[in-house]
Amino acid sequence: MLRKKLRNRSSGYHPQNDRYRWFVLANIMLGTFMAVLDSTIVNVGLPKIMASFGVGIDKIEWVITAYMLSMAVMLPTSGWMADKFGYKRMYFMGLLMFTLGSMLCGMSNDENSLILSRIVQGLGAGTIQPLGMAIITREFPPQQRGMALGFWAIAAAASVSFGPLIGGYLVDNFSWQLIFDVNIPFGIAAMVFTIVIQKEYINKLVGKFDLIGFVSVVIFLPVLLYALSEGSASTNTEGWSAPYILVCFAISAIAFAVFITRELTTDHPLINLRLLGDYNFGMGNLVMMIFVIGMFGSTFLLPLYLQNTMGYTAVQAGAVFLPVGFIQGMMSPIAGKVSDKINPKVPIIIGVITLGISFLLNSQLTYLSEHSFVMSSLYLRGFAMGIIFTPLSNLMLLTISRDNMAQASGITNTIRQLGGSLGVAMFTTLLTTRINYHMQTFGEAIQSGSQEFKNVATNLTHFAQQSVGSNMATAAQQGKYMIIQHVSKQAYIAGIDDDFWIAAIITFMSLIPVIIMKTKNRKSIAKS
Repeated sequence: MLRKKLRNRSSGYHPQNDRYRWFVLANIMLGTFMAVLDSTIVNVGLPKIMASFGVGIDKIEWVITAYMLSMAVMLPTSGWMADKFGYKRMYFMGLLMFTLGSMLCGMSNDENSLILSRIVQGLGAGTIQPLGMAIITREFPPQQRGMALGFWAIAAAASVSFGPLIGGYLVDNFSWQLIFDVNIPFGIAAMVFTIVIQKEYINKLVGKFDLIGFVSVVIFLPVLLYALSEGSASTNTEGWSAPYILVCFAISAIAFAVFITRELTTDHPLINLRLLGDYNFGMGNLVMMIFVIGMFGSTFLLPLYLQNTMGYTAVQAGAVFLPVGFIQGMMSPIAGKVSDKINPKVPIIIGVITLGISFLLNSQLTYLSEHSFVMSSLYLRGFAMGIIFTPLSNLMLLTISRDNMAQASGITNTIRQLGGSLGVAMFTTLLTTRINYHMQTFGEAIQSGSQEFKNVATNLTHFAQQSVGSNMATAAQQGKYMIIQHVSKQAYIAGIDDDFWIAAIITFMSLIPVIIMKTKNRKSIAKS
């Protein structure tokens, strides 16, 4: 008995009543479901939001990027604030901020107010997710953490499944504002449960707040993402050589250098980068960074393809994601339990390879792709996501002490959101660039003086006359417009295919750090 207590103390485990642990886990799952829901539910509503505000993808991407960016800024800060003021108190404040942001999003009347409201939402989500993970890892002993994290991942999986479907239904039958308002009852319920269920925990070893580190990271992230998103924007005629783009890159580089220097030299860093010196934790975060750039960066592409190219409604586009969450939710606890017993690298490697294959399948999409082909890639994606996250999180946190758990969780979630934000900015820029490239290529391939072009134009002119009733001159213009429209659709699909192909390459690259990660067997874990 004494040996067991000493083992729990050395591993950072905070002993509590078994029933209490599972009640806390259920409450954390509710908050996680709500936070992740708003990352997935918005994707299917983007076309309607773009049409409502009359803006293009280079502007509307900030509805996603602003949310992820504010999360990334808040993630490291939330760990210090939880240590200082208490985990329960800060988790409640995160829920309150997220719920308030959701209400403001539903009240937005233009794209700028929506983006600002999404920042408020992201600040709340940036508090909920890392503290939820830290609370779970603190309350559960090492031999149960894999299963607990697996059940926690079910909340994210449920959001992946039901988020797009719920969002599509609300957008098609009511308005896009409701995709944000739906969070309000969940937020209120989560706040009540937090007050009733959770016990407070404050880390007495917390240091001073690193203001220089905070300011530098707040400058670095937004300026970098702004430069990435504006480099190929339609409003930027000078492209990447535009003076303000170069100035933004210079400012972000200086801020990043200040941040790294500060965090490695101060006694009380905002983000304890020294934790990355832990071999597994450092390698695991490298895997996470590479992995999420491809995954999050390409997540918004499929709803755009289905709605803008295949003619799916929002609810139909959301319904295709329903099996993803079910499969992920089913596999997460299984993968967690398996990783507690065998080498956790095995499910991680299998998952990364499977996810890369799903992206390769998506890179073959055309305007004639069948529904079954689209779904096959999503089945693989759900399976892959279900067996990657839990073993990877469990392996990364094995040697992290209880006092460093909030910092470690903050680092992991910051890197994940940073990678996701970079991915969205990069893939949006890449999509715009590749669409323009294919439009130019396809346009040059069309020989307006060739007999084939004349035959097609003539046939389309007759079609316009018969189906619309236009006169000859109008029908001729409509026929040429249909040719241009078809070329534009082909260029759009080719750009999306290119994005998915790059996502597959990036995903496969994450195999390298996975392979060289170190593992421990159960006996060594028990002795540590």
